[in-house]
Amino acid sequence: MAFDFSGELILENERVRLRPLSENDTKNLLVFSQNEPSLWEYSLQAAAGEQALKAYVTNALQGRTNEKAYPFLVFDKRTQEVAGSTRFYQFDFYHKCVSIGFTWYGKEFQRTGLNRQCKFLLLSHAFDVLDMERVEFRADARNQKSIEAMLALGCVLEGTLRSNCRASEGRRDSVVLSILKSEWENGGRESLKAKIH
Repeated sequence: MAFDFSGELILENERVRLRPLSENDTKNLLVFSQNEPSLWEYSLQAAAGEQALKAYVTNALQGRTNEKAYPFLVFDKRTQEVAGSTRFYQFDFYHKCVSIGFTWYGKEFQRTGLNRQCKFLLLSHAFDVLDMERVEFRADARNQKSIEAMLALGCVLEGTLRSNCRASEGRRDSVVLSILKSEWENGGRESLKAKIH
């Protein structure tokens, strides 16, 4: 199934709403950018500070325009607050693969179950609607917290790409994890569903 990059895709359940990121969301995310710069410690593109955040949002939206990515704003229905951002990227429709990443949440939304809710929605859409065969995740090899969160989702650790991309300070090693459609359909979906709250 092709992906409609121009469409307004909304993914939601009783806890979280993922809606397309827009240029106006800079103001919605500014509180994180100004007060929680450590959120981007391991990010490929930092968004700490208003100018950096504007560049971050512009880059994310350019990815959508170029049909390379689809960024979302994350809204926590429980608190009725914007919580962060995430996106689909590196679409490969021929090989039926997509990546999920550029995910970050304000500190008060971390370890609340919100991430699992978001990932359940994204994985469900990738496998059950887009009919992808593989969903990939990557993390800075130093970001143990992120790696542990992905393993808890049911991801399989594949290995490490050494010095594969630029980082804020030099270069970084990236840990690669994935979930396959067969794993999702044979217990992965139900296992993750049982973990969300």
